[in-house]
Amino acid sequence: MTSPDDEALARLRELLQIPTVSHADESLIDWQPFDDFLDAVERLYPRVHEALEREVVDGHSLLYRWAGADVADPLVLMAHLDVVPVVAEEWEHPPFAADVVGDGAEATVHARGAIDDKGALVAILEAVERLVVEGFSPARDVYLSFGHNEETAGGGARAIVALLAERGVRPGLVLDEGGAVVDGVVPGISVTTAMVGVAERGVMTVRLTAAEAGGHASTPPRMPATVRLARAVDRLHRHPFPVRMTPPARALFATLAPHTRQPLRWVLGHLAITGPMVARALTLAGAETNAMVRTTAVATELSGAPGENVLATTASASINIRLLTGDSIAGALAHVRRAVADPEVEITLRHGSEPSPVSPWRGEQWRRIATAVADELGHEVVTTPYIQLGASDSRWFTVISDHVYRFTPFHLTRAERDALHSHNERIRVDVWLRGIGFYRALIAAS
Repeated sequence: MTSPDDEALARLRELLQIPTVSHADESLIDWQPFDDFLDAVERLYPRVHEALEREVVDGHSLLYRWAGADVADPLVLMAHLDVVPVVAEEWEHPPFAADVVGDGAEATVHARGAIDDKGALVAILEAVERLVVEGFSPARDVYLSFGHNEETAGGGARAIVALLAERGVRPGLVLDEGGAVVDGVVPGISVTTAMVGVAERGVMTVRLTAAEAGGHASTPPRMPATVRLARAVDRLHRHPFPVRMTPPARALFATLAPHTRQPLRWVLGHLAITGPMVARALTLAGAETNAMVRTTAVATELSGAPGENVLATTASASINIRLLTGDSIAGALAHVRRAVADPEVEITLRHGSEPSPVSPWRGEQWRRIATAVADELGHEVVTTPYIQLGASDSRWFTVISDHVYRFTPFHLTRAERDALHSHNERIRVDVWLRGIGFYRALIAAS
């Protein structure tokens, strides 16, 4: 006889096996898996669909409303059903088989989307299904917002926000994917932390383009377009954005300071004095801590000649820039122009969004999250604010709510975090099951 946890795991595996892969070029998307996913959710969670109102928005995004005793200040729980593409040959287990490997506490589900972000989506549905079965009725309205293209355009979430705004809905608390429960993410601090994003960095793409006449590769000019482009990329790399300690970063270290030993406790407790030194040290401590204290820029896509023996008439590079709270698109463009310092390299903004507003890390909404963390994930876990390093669909909700947070209630190792958007994405079964309890507690407290 199967247990409720076994049944929940079976539903997770079934939904992970549906390859809802999104692409920036939507003409490349196979929409049948998305239709299959929506149908499977409706079949697997019958009580959710009896108790909640369901709408399909923008083709494949899902919006649910669970009517509460009060329509004011509703709770919005977010996730997304699309996943990034895979290179199947790189995986130890087939990326859409959702194989369970190991036993007991070591049992792990291997699949694209296990963490990003079907794990959260299914955990939310499991929490709601169980509460409905128990006869629970929320004090406030509860919305479930599941976007279908978070990994690309985010159009589904934007359409949901527009719909809610049109209806006059102003959420009291929005929770999307983001930080996790982690160990040792900050050097010198060993306490387990629940990293709750109170803001997220802006994101923009800049295109660097160098041009030349072209011709045969056997007679290259003194400064080929590819060399000019390479020099521009190198200059930008050697002139990074300035280091700065933002208010959320200061709050992070102030929260963690009491859990450290001297002299680090004094250093983190006196950031008004030590802030610049700490910020510089964080740039050397790793990629994650570096991204906490500066706007980052990195060349991603490169293009040049169409053949190996042909001079490129144009050579170009896409620069992905993540804007730290307090920085701006205009300021970042000015920095890129100063760093490249070459009028022969064209610099164009492809697209961009400014950093999100900062949500408060005090007050009722914050306490609801922190209490659910302590009660379901461990009283030893310290809930702390931080700046979300990646972009999420939650950024669209900041126009209708002042309390938008980013937290995924899973205790993840560094290796598990590194597998996001890479091969061998996976989540431990017991970690995922505890996440269901978090969402259940948060809904019950709402």
